Amino acid sequence: MEDTSSRNQKSQRIRDVIRYIKRFKNAVVVIYLDDEVIDSTLFSSHIRDISLIHEAGLQVLIVPGAHKRIDEILSSSDITWSYKNNIRITKPEAMPSIKMAAFDVSNTVMTALAADHLTAVIGNWIRARSIGVLNGEDYGTAGEIDKVQTDSIRTVLASGFIPIFPCIGWSAAGKPYNISSITLAEEIAVHLQADKLFFVMPDAEISAEHFTIPENIGTSDTGEVPALNLDELDVFISANVGSENKKIMSLLHLAKNACTSGVSRVHILNGSLDGALPCEIFSDLGSGTMIYSKNYGGIRPMTHEDVPAVLSIMRPFVERGNLLQRTDKQILDSLADYIVYELDGGIRACASLHIYDTHQAEIAAVAVDESCANIGVGPKLVEYLLDRAKKENLSSVFILTTQASDWFESLGFKSDDISSLPEKRKEIWSPRRGSKLYRLNIKY
Repeated sequence: MEDTSSRNQKSQRIRDVIRYIKRFKNAVVVIYLDDEVIDSTLFSSHIRDISLIHEAGLQVLIVPGAHKRIDEILSSSDITWSYKNNIRITKPEAMPSIKMAAFDVSNTVMTALAADHLTAVIGNWIRARSIGVLNGEDYGTAGEIDKVQTDSIRTVLASGFIPIFPCIGWSAAGKPYNISSITLAEEIAVHLQADKLFFVMPDAEISAEHFTIPENIGTSDTGEVPALNLDELDVFISANVGSENKKIMSLLHLAKNACTSGVSRVHILNGSLDGALPCEIFSDLGSGTMIYSKNYGGIRPMTHEDVPAVLSIMRPFVERGNLLQRTDKQILDSLADYIVYELDGGIRACASLHIYDTHQAEIAAVAVDESCANIGVGPKLVEYLLDRAKKENLSSVFILTTQASDWFESLGFKSDDISSLPEKRKEIWSPRRGSKLYRLNIKY
């Protein structure tokens, strides 16, 4: 028989999926698929996931990478090329081969989507211009984006189709230019003010194994960075100047530009992991790293509507003896004392500050959902309540705990005698439970 803990975790995952489907219905999602991912054994799995995402009501656009295929076709035609500032430079006679490669990869994606009963359209919605000659270097067939035909793209989306964008742009006179697929994905997302921009790339992982993780940036229990706001992103980039992983660092700079230009969120995903896309969209901490500007997570006062979620978060801690059991009425009677940590519309942690007199208050009911246990939510809740205590001009706060003494000591709390409790709190302290008292004097 399934145990209570497993059932609770399963039900919470289902609630999260339903919440995210509702939240992102009709959201515009731009997906860059690296060509190595397209050539991998997981490609059909990613296509299936894209199909599910589309059927869930999200508006999907795909930009396939063609770097590898262009290399292959140019090499087979004995056409040489060079690179300058990560831009491929070729002579005009290379353009037919580049177009062939770009449309070949786009057709591969379209055919795979068709096999999953989805209709995709390959279009020429990008106007481009020649990069020309810069600092004496002729960039040949390389182009840069001049205009994105957003009205035409929105018409395709409204018809229920998936637009696919080859890495080719055309001038007003119909001349083709080779443009960067990664830059193309960003530009499309910015012009459409997309809700999400995904970069699905092989082994794209932002973790402690590959990067320096600055202090105060949360990581998962396996060391990955699940999310960075723009301020944290700046700190992360500064800490990793000179990193050997130039591709990821370039994506982080691009992500910052996209978010500051109106894209809500940019996600860097490891395309070598099956299910990376739906896990990233339909769960709080996802499977990759999300860059965001606002409206992702934060602390706020608790409301009546939060009570069921808060009781659900507390339940495992009550069952383990970490917290005292509380009823709906008990929480509602002191609702103003409570705060919650909301992550993408879901309640993931709670805590409370009960003021007993003009000198002291108790921090209680600190509970953090297991999925957020390693990203620094608990200390943020305590810090928030300490700031509240300062505003009330209190001299100290205390906690009572049976199993979390080490954690509170790490936050600066010191052991104190039960006799120092305020009389009202002393009346409900139980010697049988044996909670230990820790106190933190507030500094002004």
